[in-house]
Amino acid sequence: MNTRSAHGSKPSSLYIGLMSGTSLDGVDGVLVDFSHAPPRLLATASAPLPNTLRHILLALNTPGPNELHTAAQAAYELAELSAEVCHTLLTQSGLQAHQIAAIGSHGQTVRHQPPGRATHHPYTLQINQPAVLAERTGMAVVADFRSRDVAAGGQGAPLVPAFHQALFAQPGSSRLVINIGGMANITALAADGRVWGMDTGPGNVLLDLWCHQHTGQWFDADGAWAASGQVHTGLLKHWLHDPYFAHARIKSTGRDDFHLAWLHNQLAAFKEPVSPEDVQATLVELTAHTIVQCARTQETNAWGGRLPTQAWVCGGGARNSYLMSRLQHAFGPAVKLGTTDDAGWPGEWMEAAAFAWLAQQCLLGQNGNVPSVTGAAGPRVLGAIYPA
Repeated sequence: MNTRSAHGSKPSSLYIGLMSGTSLDGVDGVLVDFSHAPPRLLATASAPLPNTLRHILLALNTPGPNELHTAAQAAYELAELSAEVCHTLLTQSGLQAHQIAAIGSHGQTVRHQPPGRATHHPYTLQINQPAVLAERTGMAVVADFRSRDVAAGGQGAPLVPAFHQALFAQPGSSRLVINIGGMANITALAADGRVWGMDTGPGNVLLDLWCHQHTGQWFDADGAWAASGQVHTGLLKHWLHDPYFAHARIKSTGRDDFHLAWLHNQLAAFKEPVSPEDVQATLVELTAHTIVQCARTQETNAWGGRLPTQAWVCGGGARNSYLMSRLQHAFGPAVKLGTTDDAGWPGEWMEAAAFAWLAQQCLLGQNGNVPSVTGAAGPRVLGAIYPA
């Protein structure tokens, strides 16, 4: 695929990134210029998922009737919504489609069965219609980023650590980047250039589901409802017996593992009444505890026996002040917790920008995975290209 603009001789450095995460709140889009170091964010846009589409995508996380038809229809709707976001980005920036090298479109993960958890052949499935997106926008689309890593024996996730490395790695300095979306993941950047990372477990996904069930709101704004409750240490210990949390290193997760039925089953097995607000407070503690637990597993490998003094948070969780306070408490005073905004990159657009970067990597024929994070057999070029 040639990255040259149709109306110029220079290769285009302009890419759009699209992300629809496990929080199912909408499609986020960014327009990024990679000719600068660090990259420049030229425009941002977001479109909420219609409630009907949100419910369909949620339902596709578990077996159901007529799944193939339902998935195909949902993918088409998601592509149409993604195209609207792309047109908004062009309007905001004053650019035209022919000036954009490509769109990086992650799609919506509905099943994730990587090596070590799949009953037979490992796979990961993102609902998407990149051909429709290319047709609606007149731009090349790069999609299906995870499959090649899985084919190479990897987890296919998390993929953002490669972008974190490109943005934040600095020789001689150890850094920790924490992404809290529907699921949470960490990136450990060692002073010697090595990188580790993993999905730590649920980020906002259980918080949002529990909040919606009991309040009718899609999320707990600023963690106010959770802050009204008390952490139940017995319930937290009960949840931490889930096998996922026992894995120390390479691992990834999704709604296959952590969903509303998981939470209901866990509460039923606990056999002790816990108020809804106390459950919410304890879910926040679960997110914070597992992030710090996974970060500490990297102490010897990445940081020579001690955590770095600086940790940056991105994703929707960074806007939850109660969650941020519990995360700071779990780390303790030796670690200064901030957001990636403090490091020069708006945290709410981090994941979308990562897929713009991955699209660029694909078109340039450069690897987009970090084998020490995903467990793949080696570096791989990620993504499938749909020409404009």
